[in-house]
Amino acid sequence: MGAAPGVTPALRLTGLGRTVAGTTLVADVSLDLGIGDVVALVGPSGAGKSSLLRLLNRLDEPTAGSVAVHGMDYRTIAPPTLRRAVGLVMQRPALFPGTVADNVRYGPRQQGRRLDDATVGSLLERVGLAGFGERDVAVLSGGEAQRVSVARTLANEPDVLLLDEPTSALDAAARAGVEQLLRDVLAGASTGRRVSAVLVTHDVAQAERLADRVATMAAGRLVAIRRC
Repeated sequence: MGAAPGVTPALRLTGLGRTVAGTTLVADVSLDLGIGDVVALVGPSGAGKSSLLRLLNRLDEPTAGSVAVHGMDYRTIAPPTLRRAVGLVMQRPALFPGTVADNVRYGPRQQGRRLDDATVGSLLERVGLAGFGERDVAVLSGGEAQRVSVARTLANEPDVLLLDEPTSALDAAARAGVEQLLRDVLAGASTGRRVSAVLVTHDVAQAERLADRVATMAAGRLVAIRRC
């Protein structure tokens, strides 16, 4: 898909790179991510996939090139604001102690907003966890915890989701459930609002199921891209 002609992309990477202590982790990556576009990054371990993902919301800083979010250089955006707009779902969900509802409310609370019970309930229903609000996160299964992580990220109303191998730590049944959740979220099944995403995965079949384009990385570079 990519950005349509004349339409500002959700993300634009231009010559993006990162070199640390003489080691190049990411080199000269240029890519447009259109609104509602989903790009999967595949390649062997050490290819630079996760290193590239971390550059997209400034968890790490690029040493070359630039990233624009809706046409704005992301270095002009305060990091907390940027990370709400470009939300990250990690391989292993890092939930805070407490209830599911506490976790979902976390991001908006940092902005001075309190989500009411109805909004929290709606978010949990959206990720297939209706009625889980008062459940302690310590008793959740791996698949349930990953769904809470997605709901917590969605509570910030992001424009872009960064998905760092979000199903690799799950068993087959939980993986299938989270994949379906991601398909629904990215397609805007319950909101009518498509979400752009960059997905890192070792699973080429998963990339083809979830993405519009599959980008292959090797030695920190984007070496091929194809439509699904």
